Amino acid sequence: MASKPGILTDWPWKPLGSFKYIFLAPWIAESVYSIMDKEAKEWDYTNFVIIPFMLWRILHSQIWISLSRYRTAKGTNRIVDKGIEFDQVDRERNWDDQILFNGILFYLANKYIPGASHLPLWRLDGVIMVMLLHAGPVEFLYYWLHRALHHHYLYSRYHSHHHSSIATEPITSVIHPFAEHISYFLLFSIPMLTIILTGTASIVALAIYITYIDFMNNMGHCNFEFIPNWFFSIFPPLKYLMYTPSFHSLHHTQFRTNYSLFMPIYDYIYGTMDKTSDILYENSIKRKEESPNVVHLTHLITPESIYHLRIGFASLASKPYSSVWFTWLLWPVTLWSMMLTWIYGRTFVVERNRFDKIKSQTWAIPKYRLQYRLKWQKESINNLIEEAVLEADEKGASVLSLGLMNQASFLPFPPIISHIMMLKWNFVQSEELNKYGEVYVKKHPKLRVKLVDGSSLAVAVLLNTIPKGTTQVLLRGKLTKVAVAVAFALCQKGIQVAVTREDEYEKLDKSFGTKSEGKLVMSKSYSSYKIWLVGEELSEESQRKATKGTLFIPFSQFPPKKLRKDCFYHTTPAMQTPMALENVDSCENWLPRRVMSVWRIAGIVHGLEGWEEHECGYTISNVDKIWEACLKHGFQPLRVPTQSKS
Repeated sequence: MASKPGILTDWPWKPLGSFKYIFLAPWIAESVYSIMDKEAKEWDYTNFVIIPFMLWRILHSQIWISLSRYRTAKGTNRIVDKGIEFDQVDRERNWDDQILFNGILFYLANKYIPGASHLPLWRLDGVIMVMLLHAGPVEFLYYWLHRALHHHYLYSRYHSHHHSSIATEPITSVIHPFAEHISYFLLFSIPMLTIILTGTASIVALAIYITYIDFMNNMGHCNFEFIPNWFFSIFPPLKYLMYTPSFHSLHHTQFRTNYSLFMPIYDYIYGTMDKTSDILYENSIKRKEESPNVVHLTHLITPESIYHLRIGFASLASKPYSSVWFTWLLWPVTLWSMMLTWIYGRTFVVERNRFDKIKSQTWAIPKYRLQYRLKWQKESINNLIEEAVLEADEKGASVLSLGLMNQASFLPFPPIISHIMMLKWNFVQSEELNKYGEVYVKKHPKLRVKLVDGSSLAVAVLLNTIPKGTTQVLLRGKLTKVAVAVAFALCQKGIQVAVTREDEYEKLDKSFGTKSEGKLVMSKSYSSYKIWLVGEELSEESQRKATKGTLFIPFSQFPPKKLRKDCFYHTTPAMQTPMALENVDSCENWLPRRVMSVWRIAGIVHGLEGWEEHECGYTISNVDKIWEACLKHGFQPLRVPTQSKS
């Protein structure tokens, strides 16, 4: 929102929210009726292509969004280092409003402007006329309109909304108040109306012109430079006829320079070109890929989860993961993305963050949760993880943390033997993925990057999540390294830990020995336990047996299905991030905004503290030490939920 919003700031359909496309219903209905009522030779194909063209514009913009977010996360040719936050994502959420607005105007023009219907597919003279009119009056008038919008009166009421974004994204280009878009459309309509009224218009001419405007707008705000030097060397005057992303980026950082639309010639003529334009271009085009200090390795969850990643749909990525109905309509794209991840077969950068001296990146394995449960996928997944470890080591990362199922899997229950020495555990697993990263440490003893599985911090967070005064807890679900460590620590604190299966009790009892202080018990009753520590494989039947008001605290990386509206559900082990953590504009899976899983935090803290040991295998580090380190760096525990959520 502008600092002093003027008239016609909001879009007329703002109260409708996601139902705004209902405005197109009358014209779509009329188009369908004309198809049914008229013969094919009488059809107005100009009218029919409006909706497909709107869909193309949305797809075109989304391609730019994903490409920009991927490239700026890697750091290659990045222009502005400043991060993006949730407020910018929310402000730019309505980027498709201008496409809807243009679509409505196209329908109106098609119906009421003479010569705007039944256009031919192609006319060369119309294309040439559009090019000349854009290079002449459109670019000239836009330059002076833009300068006028920077006058304090108009700037405070309108254009400041656009300039709220310093680190731009492609869609920043169309984030303006409604009144501004009216003025822009009037300007861009000069070539279109001219060719229509002169009878030289064609469908291709109009489509190419609008696509050109979209392309240049998205390119100018993408925040990475990609136009090579040789492009201008071949034809030197081109620098006056086509701007670059770095040229326009300076307008968002300096404000009073580089006003031109797409052709910098007017900035040269009127002396408003930023003198550092060439320097910034040279620096950006030479910028290499960023080397992270900390890498967090995660993976895809479901085929639809690609849309919830930061490089997917920004509006979905900025909210906790949940199923969205319209993703089912995108199944052809989903199938294509699955094929692409299968063919590409390498980890890819999802996100970058900066915290104090630490530059961190999140990498994703192109495998889905289901594939981690298939034994025949074990070798393929392990190879991908190993390649990621070696790549992080080669890039000079000091820490790599293992997230989600990139640690251990393929076993329904981990047998536990030997004895327990404080919080050190020895597990024997006949079939597993990588022994919480220990496989890679043993296979590559000269690794400089430290592997962190985050289990120690998970234990610390769970111990500090259980409400004070708790005297007994029920342990349900698949036992893991974290679950066993928490159970042992609770017994040491004098809190009774109950399990309901005899095999679980026998294995835990054998592992704990006399150190359980008699607090490990076998129970067939559910009614007396109000605190449940739950993991994967928690059945729906078990949840239904819980008494009203039970608090479910997950110890696994995946949350249980929330079946009970009369019970409380805590998040999976996570902490609130400090505001000093930069470039946080997406949610980590199902976690709320600015909340991060402990497996990811553990890697960041490991890097901040400069710890030199690996945290992997079946050893739990000093939980008090890592807990205090997290608090010292500003990470805060989450509040226990006070009401249930359906």
